[in-house]
Amino acid sequence: MRPMVYLKDVVTLTHIPELCSGCGICLSVCPREVLQRLNGKVRIARRDACIECGACQRNCPHGAVTVKAGVGCASALINQMLGRKKACCVVGD
Repeated sequence: MRPMVYLKDVVTLTHIPELCSGCGICLSVCPREVLQRLNGKVRIARRDACIECGACQRNCPHGAVTVKAGVGCASALINQMLGRKKACCVVGD
């Protein structure tokens, strides 16, 4: 079985450094380790690994992280598991 390769440069994830307090809550809730802390602030480290689940946005107390949850890989994988026919974010699927 081939490993999943996500589409490049399509993720809706954004980070606004000016709003970031560096609390790290987003780091602890992200299932894909997309974000990392550098010099006391959080930054996007692996944008294309984001599955757009929305956990970071829902848990950021300062509104520094935004993402259109439900439009990306998390949604596609859930629909696939439920047997729904829907576009997927995985190359070669």
